[in-house]
Amino acid sequence: MLWLLLIAVIVLVGAFYMWMNARAERDWDNPDAGSAMVEFGRAFPDEAIRALHSTADRTAIFLRLHDGKAGFIQSHGTHYVCHVIQPGKVRVNSSETGRGLIVHFPDFAYLDNDFEFQSAGEAAEVSLWLLGSFSPKSEFEQPAAESPHTAQATE
Repeated sequence: MLWLLLIAVIVLVGAFYMWMNARAERDWDNPDAGSAMVEFGRAFPDEAIRALHSTADRTAIFLRLHDGKAGFIQSHGTHYVCHVIQPGKVRVNSSETGRGLIVHFPDFAYLDNDFEFQSAGEAAEVSLWLLGSFSPKSEFEQPAAESPHTAQATE
């Protein structure tokens, strides 16, 4: 009877081990965008995320941040590489498919890659974020005129 109980425990431990390995492999192949955002928040607590687009294979996520900057998260299994990209600090080209971007990070060359998105619209929007053309505040702010005479003098 004791041998039967010992065999049952060994089978249960083996089944648990196989179940956990399958779960780890599934997490490696399909990273979670939610946990990636949490990791980005840990790395950069002062950056507010306004929008995000994940690549088609879900290994990279591009973020639009609150002040015109862009964020980048790349999955390496259950670990994430997080960067804040200043506007205009990357080079972006369109891929041959039209749904992707070829991105060159001068400061982080190991991140250079061809990123494919679900649609051409997503790729275009991310390219605007990266190049700094999508700015939430206007760069052409008009100075406040004190009186009508000063406004005429400046024209």
